Amino acid sequence: MKIVVLAGGLSTERDVSFCSGSMVYKALKEKGHEVILIDVYLGYEGELGDIFTKKKDWTKEIGGIKEGTPDLEAVKKLRKDGGRSFFGPNVLTICSMADVTFLALHGENGENGKVQAALDLMGICYTGTDYLSSAICMDKGLTKELFLLHGVPTPKGIQLKKGKKEEERVPFPCVVKACCGGSSVGVAMAANEEEYVKAKEEAFRYDDHVVIEQYIKGREFSVGVLEGKALPVIEIQPKEGFYDYKNKYQAGSAIETCPALLSEEKTLEMQKYAEKAFRVLRLRNYARLDFMMDEKENLYCLEANTLPGMTPTSLLPQEAVAAGITFTALCEKIIDSALKENIE
Repeated sequence: MKIVVLAGGLSTERDVSFCSGSMVYKALKEKGHEVILIDVYLGYEGELGDIFTKKKDWTKEIGGIKEGTPDLEAVKKLRKDGGRSFFGPNVLTICSMADVTFLALHGENGENGKVQAALDLMGICYTGTDYLSSAICMDKGLTKELFLLHGVPTPKGIQLKKGKKEEERVPFPCVVKACCGGSSVGVAMAANEEEYVKAKEEAFRYDDHVVIEQYIKGREFSVGVLEGKALPVIEIQPKEGFYDYKNKYQAGSAIETCPALLSEEKTLEMQKYAEKAFRVLRLRNYARLDFMMDEKENLYCLEANTLPGMTPTSLLPQEAVAAGITFTALCEKIIDSALKENIE
């Protein structure tokens, strides 16, 4: 099968995307597929005729995940055409030559539905959910509204627009989030007014809208959902602070237990809510839902990840292994599901 793995882009999760893409590329390559890995923004300017059979390691120029977020302005300068289009040279043409495009993109213009809409218009089959549910889930405020409307428990909160007066306040401690951020970029906890002001300033660097929600003290979990069915629950325990960008992607920064040490009743309850959230948000193919459980064992669904990380420390692959699904098998299941959705 001819497969394009799209990674990179211009989001704050560019480095994470490359790591995801590299793992997916290697796994599918080992299964005998004709696979290429392309930066969606920088594209490819070589000959296209033999691109899928070219003897080339497409990962050799891909770096790892650094502690800080990538320098996107430096990336933009690499485009010879000035970057007028989000898609780099020949990207859409190459994707149209493949049987399926595996989206290893994360963050803005990877998970917000714009790439998905473009691929839909081109008739290109791709992994992950469609443009509508991608856009819904990228907006944490809209996601929260749908959770509340359909009975999915979620922390109380408000939305703020940059420059607008706050009509309501969430009591301290609270969590401040950039509305459309990912990988905990632009997310901070505030225990007092000084921290609150600083957290809002940081969040507004990434988005004109932010979500302020009650801080839930307790345990953190995540539940992957594959074709509507929940995978085993995983618990995340950061060694320091909360589950921020560093703790998510630097090996050894967090203790992850899968299956989580929960009662069967609580496990099934969380999986039930994950599957319900998957339906409420109109997701397809696969996704990951994040949860908190407070000291009284009340559950709260925080948000949905429509293109979960596929890195060595990512949660979804760990959950799949706990369900008896190897990383390679997970990649192929995701592709098979996407091809099935495309036919339907």
